[in-house]
Amino acid sequence: MPAHGHAAGGSTLETLLPATLLLTAAGAYLLLVRRARRRNPALGWSRWRTSSFLAGTALLGAALSPPLAPYAHEDFRGHMAQHMLIGMYAPLALVLAAPVTLLLRSLPTTRARQLTASLRSPPARVFAHPLVASALSTGSLAVLYFTPLYGATTDSPAAHWLLHAHFLLSGCLFAHVIAGPDPAPHRPSVRARLICLGVAITGHAVISQLMYGGFWVDIHAPIHQVQAGAEIMYYGGDIGELLLAAALVSTWRPAPRHRRTAAPVAVIG
Repeated sequence: MPAHGHAAGGSTLETLLPATLLLTAAGAYLLLVRRARRRNPALGWSRWRTSSFLAGTALLGAALSPPLAPYAHEDFRGHMAQHMLIGMYAPLALVLAAPVTLLLRSLPTTRARQLTASLRSPPARVFAHPLVASALSTGSLAVLYFTPLYGATTDSPAAHWLLHAHFLLSGCLFAHVIAGPDPAPHRPSVRARLICLGVAITGHAVISQLMYGGFWVDIHAPIHQVQAGAEIMYYGGDIGELLLAAALVSTWRPAPRHRRTAAPVAVIG
């Protein structure tokens, strides 16, 4: 598996730029938390959600910084570990932090209404559909590893960063559709979301098993690296999807049953 072979200056830039962006994102979130608490002290903001966002940025920082980032350029096992962090674990933490809800509480009323309207727009409804989210998150893995696309990303730094962006955005979208606390244009039933999650789990398992067996894969790396990467995808994916299922179940509130009022019985006599 070829390394990118960047110069020292390029490697330094690739380390500093993600760190700067992540620190900026964490600072912006904390600033919004402060603003939301000032605007509504009684409602406040959950410290657990703040911790979740900071944990998500820390996971991204670990994935995009040494020693994992250089290792991922040279070894398929490092790539797959990086993929798990960027595409599954960090998105779940970021989504559970409810950044959209926090932004709505911090914005002026007019801008908050504009943001709400955009969340209900037809494009948002399409992307928020479970089938679309599953295709972008899980279905794209087959395209990546069963076609020459993965090899192309290892030869181009720009394509490599686009792949990171895809992993992060599709992972956030899928986590939001399944268990996101933020407002959504259409929230499917818990049963439908569990079925969608089950399909994603099956897809991950099938792709990782085909990868382990060497069927249809187009990955230019030593066999032992590909098999170890498939194991990371299989077991790491299971853990991430179990955490996502737990997040979904924790937000489930059964609908109250309405008691039927018995009709009054007339007493004769």
